[in-house]
Amino acid sequence: MDQFYIGIISYFFGTIPCGYLLTKIFLKKDIRDIGSGNIGATNVLRTGNKILAYSTLILDILKTIIPVLYVKFYHHDYIYLASLCVFLGHIFPLWLKFKGGKGVASYIGILFSLNIDFGIIFVISWIIIFLISKYSSLSSLISSLSVPIYLLFTDQLEQVSFFMIILILIVYTHRENIKRLKNRQETKTKIY
Repeated sequence: MDQFYIGIISYFFGTIPCGYLLTKIFLKKDIRDIGSGNIGATNVLRTGNKILAYSTLILDILKTIIPVLYVKFYHHDYIYLASLCVFLGHIFPLWLKFKGGKGVASYIGILFSLNIDFGIIFVISWIIIFLISKYSSLSSLISSLSVPIYLLFTDQLEQVSFFMIILILIVYTHRENIKRLKNRQETKTKIY
């Protein structure tokens, strides 16, 4: 029964639509009508309000860390269940007709909660790819691949399947970005 409650509570933490709420409260706008229509930090950045964008990023990471760390310390056997459920809540929130964020901020929260090394690997690879390309989407996709590759090279094969599931979901949420990248129509992102 623990796993049912852990899964449900983690999912509902993930469904908190931080970008949607912040833009609604402070800009009186619906973020779904701006840019890509996504509720994540990159799209909030398109409003021109960097404070709200960075706040969205931080809150999306925190809403993931809270349930994952709780489960890590008190119900460790269900850590991957909690991680997957909070991630699914972020990308498929019940409150917004299952149209949420792309999952990158939640993934960062999961990585740092599971193992700080995973988070550092992701962030460093994201920064390197972003500095080279200026594409947030490309940076997110390649960085999401960096952790499973790290696990393969360090012979931690028992964890690879979980991270491959997350990678597949991130590729799915970025499918429009991938099309635009292939067609050289993707917009470069200014984060500073």
